[in-house]
Amino acid sequence: MPTNKEESMINRYETVFIMTPVLSEDQMKEAVKKYLKLLKDNGAKIILEDNWGLKKLAYPIQKKSAGFYYLVEFEVEGDFIKTWEISFKRDESILRFLTTKLNKHAIAYNEKKRLAKSKNKEAIAKDKK
Repeated sequence: MPTNKEESMINRYETVFIMTPVLSEDQMKEAVKKYLKLLKDNGAKIILEDNWGLKKLAYPIQKKSAGFYYLVEFEVEGDFIKTWEISFKRDESILRFLTTKLNKHAIAYNEKKRLAKSKNKEAIAKDKK
């Protein structure tokens, strides 16, 4: 039972995780699907998923110089985050991960960024007509 009032509240989080580049495209998609299912099974509301693709790492991790980057923004109770991060630590295909609790300013920034991106796509679609 959470003792901290904040842990039991619904909060918005953002997680970026890097998967090993030795995975095939299908294996990478399966791993992502597994983590998204874990979120949904624990009552999380997924706000955004973004596959950043294969990118070069700033420094080698486990002798790998690249990795598949994936971003998930979601809302869930705070006490789930420990379970979420343990699942990453146990998975050998995950090179690194970072979960950040978003404050109201970060949430507003992300929403503003998504709105601008959608307006940009609409403008490009109009220009093509």
